[in-house]
Amino acid sequence: MTQSKTPFIVVLSLAMTMMLGPFSMDTYLPAFPVIGESLGISQQAVSLSVSVYVFAMAVGQLIGGALSDRFGRQRVLMSGLAIFALSSIVIGMSDSLNMLLVGRAVQALGAGFTLVSVPALVRDRVAGRDAAKLFSMMGFIMVLAPGIAPSVGSAILSIGSWHTIFFALAVYAVLLVPLLVRVLFTGTGKVSRVKSPKMSLLARYKLVLSTKQALPFIVWQAASFSTLMMFITYASFIYQGHFEQSPSSFSVLFAANIVAMLIFNILNRVLLSRLPSLRILQLATGCQAVGILLLLMAAFMDWSMYAFLAAMMLTIGTVGAISPNIQACFLEYFPTSGGTAAALLGAAQFGVAGLLSALSAMLPHSLEAVILAMAACGLVAYLMLGRSIIKGRAAVEAP
Repeated sequence: MTQSKTPFIVVLSLAMTMMLGPFSMDTYLPAFPVIGESLGISQQAVSLSVSVYVFAMAVGQLIGGALSDRFGRQRVLMSGLAIFALSSIVIGMSDSLNMLLVGRAVQALGAGFTLVSVPALVRDRVAGRDAAKLFSMMGFIMVLAPGIAPSVGSAILSIGSWHTIFFALAVYAVLLVPLLVRVLFTGTGKVSRVKSPKMSLLARYKLVLSTKQALPFIVWQAASFSTLMMFITYASFIYQGHFEQSPSSFSVLFAANIVAMLIFNILNRVLLSRLPSLRILQLATGCQAVGILLLLMAAFMDWSMYAFLAAMMLTIGTVGAISPNIQACFLEYFPTSGGTAAALLGAAQFGVAGLLSALSAMLPHSLEAVILAMAACGLVAYLMLGRSIIKGRAAVEAP
């Protein structure tokens, strides 16, 4: 099945499934003070549930990816949704920090099983530039999730307690089941995978890790996503702390970056009709490097907030083009182990970004330190860009 023949309902279904991740991470953020008060703990203690979730989801992807190659996408995806829904109900009934953290860990495992199945499903259907187009179309829908999730959480809080947020997440997961069964796993939506050889989980990961041409894309994705994660972690400090903006102004400034990601995502889809995915990835990473350079100048030369915002929009917006092309380029190497490969890519992305975000707490609490941390992540991505260009030239010049 080519991307041009992929019905919009399929793209929407895949995107709605991927939205489970950002929704489960961001919807309850406005409820942190209420959760802390309800459980008799500090907001800092509540924030532990974010770190637990990120790392547990990485583990869930590592396990779920290999299982989906062995037992099929449908079984693993549906099992993930069931685990997610049940654990969300348990979290909604939590009356202690330990119960909250354990519930979030199990919920993240279910999310990992679910989310890792989506890139594998895309790889089962299409490859190359068509895969990049499909990832980009999904990304256009999915990039909206982090922007609207906190607002959804606030709306739920206005009519119920913080427990209601997690009950709503459980309902969302349950509603995905009939949609996915109808659209992806029956009738014309059903796609037969290339038969995957019977292998152990460790053997599958050894196979992926032994494909040396693909490994730079893992580093590339982890570095680029860490740049985004660093911004998300310190966005409130940057705009409300350093630039002294109001909460309402902060919402607008934060949303500007989401708009930038959407613009780059649309531009990516247009360019994919003319350029190969790797070339667009190289161009987008180059743009991100320019944005980071401008951010360094803005931070150390005390530029105005609006000049800083423009540089940040360029830096963060490029992720809208970088991420889908990395996924397409990476998964191209694994026609029979797409689930395992997607798991490794996703686990590296969330694991490295979560670790760096946690370690960044030891940095000085200043704008310059935050931008330097982002620049370090961006530098690694830029090194992967340089490596791909050199290898590309070597391949062309080879006799």
